[in-house]
Amino acid sequence: MKALILDSGAVTGLSRRNRQKTANIRIDESPDTWSAVVPSLVLVECLSGRQHNDAVVNRFLKSCTVVDGPHEKLARRAGTLRAMAGRGSAVDAVIVAMAEPGGAVLTGDINDIAALAAYARNVSVFGI
Repeated sequence: MKALILDSGAVTGLSRRNRQKTANIRIDESPDTWSAVVPSLVLVECLSGRQHNDAVVNRFLKSCTVVDGPHEKLARRAGTLRAMAGRGSAVDAVIVAMAEPGGAVLTGDINDIAALAAYARNVSVFGI
């Protein structure tokens, strides 16, 4: 099973769709099953603290693996990617660094993520 790292746009977009369809995320171009991973930093961007607004996102997050971080080595790699790309937020850079090597990112912001992934080791980018 491969990791598919979700950014806040992906979490928000997928949470508004049918939960059954999003429980097992598959990328059409690959026969492999991808495990949805959400860095805890992404929660800052997709949660508001208002129960009514966050309920749908929280339900969706139950089908994902939420991971803490970044640890120092990952944060340093994210900083390097961000400097090399010259664009993208710190959260975007962490997402791409987490997907290295050989993972994928599902994003609502394909331009910044793709720019970062261009400097990453074997990271695929898919827009939502």
